[in-house]
Amino acid sequence: MTQLAYSEAELLGEHAYARPQIEAGYRLHGGFDAAGTYISPRTLRRWPAVRAWQVVLARRGWPLVDASTRLLRRGNYPNFAQQRLLLDLGLGRSLWNALSITGAVEARGRRLADFPVPDFQAIIEDGTAGTTTGHLGKGLMKAHGFDEGGSPATGEGGHDTMWYAVRDLLFGRDAYPLPEIPPSLARPEQGRLMPQIPLPHEQTILMLMNVLMIEIRAEAFFSFCIRIMRAPDIFADRRAAAEHAADLVERIRQDEAIHVAYLQTAVSELRSFTFRGEQGERVPGKAFIDPIWNGMIHWHAVTTVDHGRTQAREAIRAQLLATPNGATQLAAFDALEDREAA
Repeated sequence: MTQLAYSEAELLGEHAYARPQIEAGYRLHGGFDAAGTYISPRTLRRWPAVRAWQVVLARRGWPLVDASTRLLRRGNYPNFAQQRLLLDLGLGRSLWNALSITGAVEARGRRLADFPVPDFQAIIEDGTAGTTTGHLGKGLMKAHGFDEGGSPATGEGGHDTMWYAVRDLLFGRDAYPLPEIPPSLARPEQGRLMPQIPLPHEQTILMLMNVLMIEIRAEAFFSFCIRIMRAPDIFADRRAAAEHAADLVERIRQDEAIHVAYLQTAVSELRSFTFRGEQGERVPGKAFIDPIWNGMIHWHAVTTVDHGRTQAREAIRAQLLATPNGATQLAAFDALEDREAA
């Protein structure tokens, strides 16, 4: 019989690693098997659990929500050609900043380990014991938080430290001053959006949606970074280090796959459930979750990306204008964006 109920200890369970992951002087999570293949942390039972819950959901006739990069409407800024131009000019700061900010944002993800997940069974008519939803507070959120911001019990760095290792491999540890870190990637408060259910449950659903979209955006950034780092004519004087940095990004991408999978499954389950409203009414999850999910997609795929582009361009513009023939370089930089759009 397929196992559907797990303890927290099981969902935090690790593989038996042949050797640990140590990069650029940092002790990191996960490890390698005897053949040298990287194994993501805390996935000994998380992956089997999530796959089993997805099968149950499919048998109930509910598909998974789309959690692919098809949801995104904007490409990376600067784009590949623009980033190449900046690096050719010796202006690596935009990439340095992006990697540093990514590491700092990942560190904030450590908070997920302590997120107070309310009891969804109390407001859902369907059984949640053998579902992703029923395990959010029983190890899934804690494992996610440790993946992102490290585990205090072991002293291992998570994705925050892995991104710093990537940055240091490419540029050296103190190549540029640390950038200002954006206050939050979460969608701003908009008042009550799900008045049919208690506020703690609404906040949890919004958090799940928000983090899922952040993970989807991260996948696009992974692809961009790997393309830059593996280009043979970029970082030509640090080719081996750049290739190894790309390897680390591949490992982060592998780690993040379980996050996308469980969040995608949780949101999909929640829209399939029937909720008991605060006045005793029966409310289909799909009815109030779908419109909010669509709004969350637009905010992450369009609104916040456009805002970030405006800020990034101002910083890049200042750097280019400070170079010899700065106005010409800025025009060439902007033309590369027009060319990609065309």
